[in-house]
Amino acid sequence: MINPTMPTDPAKPPYADHQGVIGHLAAEIWDHLWPWSRAGFQQQRAVQAAGLALAVAASLVWILAAMGQLHAGAVIGWWFGWSVFEVVVRLGSKPYVKEGPWWGRRYRVASTMDMVCYVGFKNLLIGATLFIALKSLGLLVP
Repeated sequence: MINPTMPTDPAKPPYADHQGVIGHLAAEIWDHLWPWSRAGFQQQRAVQAAGLALAVAASLVWILAAMGQLHAGAVIGWWFGWSVFEVVVRLGSKPYVKEGPWWGRRYRVASTMDMVCYVGFKNLLIGATLFIALKSLGLLVP
């Protein structure tokens, strides 16, 4: 049966059936922070491996920024590059997005634009949090 309230077909991530609030919350946090999946690695080894290498590089950039070795513009550039590549990684390994309120458990198949919006907003929040933390500690070079 077609659901007119969902623009794409329903999807079910592996953690969707976790019982309990804590287990589901932990699985969802992991899902947001770790864009790879076992199935993704089996299907697109080169893309997934490149994504993993780029994630390590982006993490090193944040560490260098925390040490005062990089300017904010360089960090933003790396973070943007990682975000673009994360869209490709997620479409190949976790091609779903949440539908409805953040506390809900409805998921659907992601289009490319869905994934761009999801990754862009998620990484904007993560990047802003890291920038504020580094700036508050006086570690970020303007």
